[in-house]
Amino acid sequence: MLVRSTRLGDMELSEEQVLRFPHGLPGFAEEREFAYLPHQENNPFTFLQSVTEPDLTFIIVEPFPFFQDYEFELPDELVQELGCSEENPPQIMNIVSVPDSPEEMTANLLAPVVINCQARKAIQVVLEKTKYTTRHRLFPNGFAKQPGKESE
Repeated sequence: MLVRSTRLGDMELSEEQVLRFPHGLPGFAEEREFAYLPHQENNPFTFLQSVTEPDLTFIIVEPFPFFQDYEFELPDELVQELGCSEENPPQIMNIVSVPDSPEEMTANLLAPVVINCQARKAIQVVLEKTKYTTRHRLFPNGFAKQPGKESE
């Protein structure tokens, strides 16, 4: 399948690289298929590229390396709809916003993307009654001053 992207160029992808969002994404309800494209090895960021809209690309990230205390309950009906189980747990990702300065990147912890990797199915769920917002800084102390990293 040929997928066009204004940011990533044209790509020939297999069906296994496509995630299906049965409800679309909030604000993009008509967009239901996205190519799931890991950036590079040892890079936490992944691209979600619409397979039908070349201008629609999201950057997503696994939240737990950045937010160790991030937790929430998934509604049972969502887990059932995705087909997740203890043997096939969901992968949690969050959409990232990148302003002019990459050090000020934020993650949307209010609306995680929940993925069943085996079924290639995903849903973005908006959490209710939570402390999370759409803008949590990934690097609140700057790049060189993150916990576990030594300054150069």
